[in-house]
Amino acid sequence: MTRYQEYPINENGNGLRIGIAVARFNQDVCDGLLSGAINELHRLGVRGEDITVCSVPGALEIPLVLQTLADEETTPYDALIALGAVIRGETYHFEVVSNDSCRAVMDVQLTTGVPIANGILTTENDDQALVRMHEKGADCARCAVEMARLHACIRSGNQPQPVGA
Repeated sequence: MTRYQEYPINENGNGLRIGIAVARFNQDVCDGLLSGAINELHRLGVRGEDITVCSVPGALEIPLVLQTLADEETTPYDALIALGAVIRGETYHFEVVSNDSCRAVMDVQLTTGVPIANGILTTENDDQALVRMHEKGADCARCAVEMARLHACIRSGNQPQPVGA
């Protein structure tokens, strides 16, 4: 007896085009995020020539670049990745940048229909960011590939597979 139906998880990056918007603010952390993402994308089978990286000044500039990449008709991307680091300081600016960048990334995803893995770290201090950067970058790569495959599967009309009792 079938308990439910489910689309299988697919982390095969072969043939996928991935766009990445990465902030330069908090450069060391963002370089670590990017390194983790690129290494994982390659491990999943995404070719270097199918990865495009766009560098932007900070986290608030990421959503506009993502929207531009998502709207690009001649070379569509299967998924996008947002990478940045917002580290708490002594002012309210941390909350503004954290909240607005996250909301704008989500808006781009929902408006364009292109899956986006949000890797904009929000941490209390530099140490937390440095500890998380490589794994968060890799997590975003896996998320982007999985969501690109799932999104394509659903849109193509493929049916989920039965899962037993």
